[in-house]
Amino acid sequence: MTVSLRRQIAGIAFPAIVSNIATPLLAMIDVAIVGHFGSAAYIGAIAIGSSMFNMLYWLFGFLRMGSSGVTAQAYGAGDNDAAAAHLYRALIVGFTVGVLILCVSVPVADIMLRFMDADAATAPLARGYFLIAVTGAPATLGSFALSGWFLGMQNSRTPMYMALITNVVNIAASLLLVFVFGMGLEGVAAGSAVAQWTGFIFGLLTAFRRYRPARQKISVIFDIASLKRFFSINADIFLRTLCLVAVTVWFTRAGSTQGVDILAANVLLLQLFMFFSYFMDGFAFAGEALAGKFEGSGDRPALATLIVSLTRIAAVLAVVFSLVYLSAGDLILGLLTDDRHVLEVCDSYRRWAVVVPLAGTMAFVWDGILIGLTLTRIMLASMLLSCAAFFLIYFLCIGSMGNHGLWLAFVCYLALRGLFEFLLYTRHRRLHYINKC
Repeated sequence: MTVSLRRQIAGIAFPAIVSNIATPLLAMIDVAIVGHFGSAAYIGAIAIGSSMFNMLYWLFGFLRMGSSGVTAQAYGAGDNDAAAAHLYRALIVGFTVGVLILCVSVPVADIMLRFMDADAATAPLARGYFLIAVTGAPATLGSFALSGWFLGMQNSRTPMYMALITNVVNIAASLLLVFVFGMGLEGVAAGSAVAQWTGFIFGLLTAFRRYRPARQKISVIFDIASLKRFFSINADIFLRTLCLVAVTVWFTRAGSTQGVDILAANVLLLQLFMFFSYFMDGFAFAGEALAGKFEGSGDRPALATLIVSLTRIAAVLAVVFSLVYLSAGDLILGLLTDDRHVLEVCDSYRRWAVVVPLAGTMAFVWDGILIGLTLTRIMLASMLLSCAAFFLIYFLCIGSMGNHGLWLAFVCYLALRGLFEFLLYTRHRRLHYINKC
């Protein structure tokens, strides 16, 4: 790996890691504030409201991933007009979807609350929190579009600044509205919405001041061929996300059916995987940006070097995290809970959390590479196959292995995702080479 490539990877990955770690702080800040309201119902309302937003926004994560690859390819090809068109197109789609969510927020809130099965004390509080905080939906989805575009332009620092500014404003606005203006839970929700809009406006101003994207004709922005490609990529990512959500929701459900102690242990052990994913996602983002740039410029040797370099980095990180979880996993879990019984249950399954980084590392690498190359159909096919394998292994093993069977299914699902992506990509390149010959 050349020094230049190492610097490019680090320059994109490290700010992205900071952004990943900063993002969950929004919900933590809200919980910390309402934790002083004197009733567990307020904490429950924040927990349920945050889960509602997570489910809703997670499904629209394609707005970020669908923007980065096409923009990176335009950047690599030196096509500034195409890059500008991708920005306008993603912003229009993201903002429009956000406004539509805002328009149907009342029935959406009622449906999701019924699904959550919240108790009588918590449900109205969660509903009120959601209906105020959802006013930030256009800004949130617009920020998704901006973050993907910035990444495609080889810039992960601005999304980092957007995340940090959003968190700082959220703290300041929520504290002001709650403790100065006495708005209670409504103040927390309004503070979150204000923070989302502030982060979005900062990103928007940065995009136009720094890059000065040329104005594009409506006919260019809504060009049929470009729109078809845009929605094809995003449809693949959307369906892939549905599969990912299905596995995640089923994993939680399967834990809950085995009792509250198993559920709590699984949730805690998954936090180890989530922490690992914050780091790996940073390098996946580097893969998106650089793979797209090299593809756009036609630099195939650089693309091959990038894949090898990211694979080596991912392997080292996986080994490091696995060794840390093996040697100090009990200490880390002890920071998350002081319930001795839950910790004892965690100890029975902790070896799975040690294996997870080794099993899942290649899925992160190949997700980034394939998004950058806009080979999202390979991502979707790999996800469908590994998702099917998860449920097959789960139903075959849960009866005889219990919770170990659930973890076995999850580990196999992660490992197979990366394996299928590698195999399908290799096949794609081989067929591409044969067709050129």
